[in-house]
Amino acid sequence: MSGTLLLTVAALVGVGTYLITSRTLSRIVLGFSLIGHAAVLALLASGGPAGAPPLAGGPSAGDGADAGQIANPLPQALSLTAIVISFGLTLFLLALARRQNQLTGDDLVEDDLEDRRIASQRVEAEKQSDRTAEPDAESGTGPGNVGPAGTGGPAGTGGPAGTGPGNVGPAGTGGPVPGRDVDETTPA
Repeated sequence: MSGTLLLTVAALVGVGTYLITSRTLSRIVLGFSLIGHAAVLALLASGGPAGAPPLAGGPSAGDGADAGQIANPLPQALSLTAIVISFGLTLFLLALARRQNQLTGDDLVEDDLEDRRIASQRVEAEKQSDRTAEPDAESGTGPGNVGPAGTGGPAGTGGPAGTGPGNVGPAGTGGPVPGRDVDETTPA
């Protein structure tokens, strides 16, 4: 591959990648088109110099012709395939951009609210697991620690008596210990 073609392919891929990372659908379509053109140029450049056509009845190695004089048909076939795929992808992205423009009047890609909700739940779950992983200051119990009345577990609270949901109390009930973990202020 010549140096000029190599630089051209690198520039097309770089600009295409930059455009794809933007939030505007029209730029994303142009970015994919540039990357498709870069793929075609890279495939054509990998085919080497032009040669005799690889046709039936043409020069072949059996006729005494040099095999280096025949053009390699594989990069040409792959280039045609890359053109068709790039064209199909461009049409699909244009259809998405048109639909987005019809729905919102803009081609800007907004954040998905469901993705934001899931991400915030994941952050809250990580914060909760960090809080429960710390030992309880009162009795030194927590998840995975042994308390005076039982063991802490992944679902346990690690309270003063080491009991709670997922923990084993003195009677093996897995719940609060009567008389010790019951709130005295609430009527029974």
